[in-house]
Amino acid sequence: MPWLKSPVALIIGSQALFTAGDLLARANMRRGGFTLATFLTWWFVIYFTLRTVAMFGQLYILANVPIGKSMALFGATSIALVNVLGVLLLGEVLGVRAYAGVSLAVLAFIIMAL
Repeated sequence: MPWLKSPVALIIGSQALFTAGDLLARANMRRGGFTLATFLTWWFVIYFTLRTVAMFGQLYILANVPIGKSMALFGATSIALVNVLGVLLLGEVLGVRAYAGVSLAVLAFIIMAL
């Protein structure tokens, strides 16, 4: 599996898992609130598992890619991914200035990845 050794693929995959967990938490925390009962549910086990797997991907990147480059790639990936999912899944639309910033983050990702 050569794609598994690609830092870009691991960064995107890890960040996608973090973001999936965030979306799951956002939906369920709004319903259940910040109570003990909320953390003793099926969704929290899935949330915790997603974030744990994502953390291992992040740790692998941190061990093999210079810290400045890896954090810039994680940040840019997070900004781009969250905005795409915000529009597609949550119907959240931002202003032109915000999308200009997102575009710059994507450009930064491309430059850092090359």
